[in-house]
Amino acid sequence: MSIKQIVTATAMTAASIASDPAGAQSTAAAKGVKNVVLVHGAFADGSSWAKIIPQLQASGLNVIAVQNPLISLEDDVAATKRAIALMEGPVLLVGHSYGGMVITEAGNDPKVVGLVYVCSLVPNDGQTVQDVTSAFPPGPGSAEFRQDESGFLSLSQKGIHQHFAQDLPAEERDVIFATQTPWAAKATVTKISTAAWKTRPSWFIIGTEDGMVPLDLARAEAKMIKAKVTELKSSHIPMVSQPDKVAKIIMDAAKEL
Repeated sequence: MSIKQIVTATAMTAASIASDPAGAQSTAAAKGVKNVVLVHGAFADGSSWAKIIPQLQASGLNVIAVQNPLISLEDDVAATKRAIALMEGPVLLVGHSYGGMVITEAGNDPKVVGLVYVCSLVPNDGQTVQDVTSAFPPGPGSAEFRQDESGFLSLSQKGIHQHFAQDLPAEERDVIFATQTPWAAKATVTKISTAAWKTRPSWFIIGTEDGMVPLDLARAEAKMIKAKVTELKSSHIPMVSQPDKVAKIIMDAAKEL
């Protein structure tokens, strides 16, 4: 092809895009989002997502699992923003449990184009964890919080076995209990600023056997944010007990964006 032909072809392509910008955008959108940042909740770490990360990667997604320090909401939001910054291009942000608070704040990052909530707490503008959870009677697991002298919360063995991970084998529950990361109680009284779900599409996975986030609360949250909802017969951690289903929901969400 001659230089003149190349210039002509380029000009025709530019003219086509200019005359049909919506078509160009739909073509780009059809490619889907390629970056996923996974945000764990209280009493956990990034290994919460260990069973779904290989599936997401096999589908062609770039994945980072945040390691939240769980010493304050501000520090957890900062850790999540650092992970977002490492990604090139738009990001689908996924949060589990208390991680829903984190992604609702960190999701205001301009790179974030969608939010997936997994058995999450979802605040409105200016709300704290306590504000969110006070809307409905607490789940039975909340009675199993134990606070130490330093102001950090952990879950009792009964809490893990009966209300947090009851659909997993006993040995796996024992590991979750032994490896849990304590959560700063002060994080429960820190307000978010602006809720990112107001300007981004959302998905919500509800565990109907969740002993931590009550079913009525989860359904009310999902309705509030106008999320695309999937209900699974699972405990509080479906990404561990039903990883294939959770991975598919995340992959489908990425394709839709």
